[in-house]
Amino acid sequence: MCFTVSVEKKAKEAIREYLQSHAGVQMPLTFEEDHYLVSGFAHPRLPVIRQGAITLSEWGLIPSFAVEERAAELQKMTLNARADTIYEKPSYKQSIVSQRCVLVVDGFFEWRHENGKKHPYYIYPADETVFYMGCIYNSWVNKLTGEVRDTFSIITTDANPLMAYIHNSKKRMPLILRHDDLAAWIDPATKRSSVEQLMRPYPEEAMRAHAISSDAGNPRINRNRPEIKHPVGK
Repeated sequence: MCFTVSVEKKAKEAIREYLQSHAGVQMPLTFEEDHYLVSGFAHPRLPVIRQGAITLSEWGLIPSFAVEERAAELQKMTLNARADTIYEKPSYKQSIVSQRCVLVVDGFFEWRHENGKKHPYYIYPADETVFYMGCIYNSWVNKLTGEVRDTFSIITTDANPLMAYIHNSKKRMPLILRHDDLAAWIDPATKRSSVEQLMRPYPEEAMRAHAISSDAGNPRINRNRPEIKHPVGK
């Protein structure tokens, strides 16, 4: 699965370039914070690209049918949405049809299980650019207060060989899109057959990974620092 990402310099630059090249796209709020390592379980607000807008959205989709008392509980379970069941699951089946978005990240983190221990890895683009993660979103309305909360889930696919080695417990990976496929992905009019063609494992040759410090898995310390992504021993 994918519960931990890095959103910093390269991701923010890619978002700025997207805004410059897409006239009319709105981004009402600025995003300046660097997230060297951020956990989805903290439900951070991250910039996601939608059709015609970039919004700061909470990680953890809250479906429209959620009542106020269950919103927080549901959000813990919707950090990821499996591609193979997304059209059937009640929490996701509305969003996948016409509410698709993209999270831009510098990279992400995953853990390999070996000899009873978990070993963290940082995964990043081979060309040292960014990953465009395929996501779905929903703008949930609190019926008691009228508050609107923009929320999203990262879609996951079967793992490619590299990710199957690293994420050897679940053998899943986040959906990563080619830059050329972004427009089709966020277009609400894109047909289901075309969407399903895009939900495929990203090629391993376009990815790199290295082992990092076990600090990455310790929530009791400050993990949001640049060196958290450095290779072990460097």
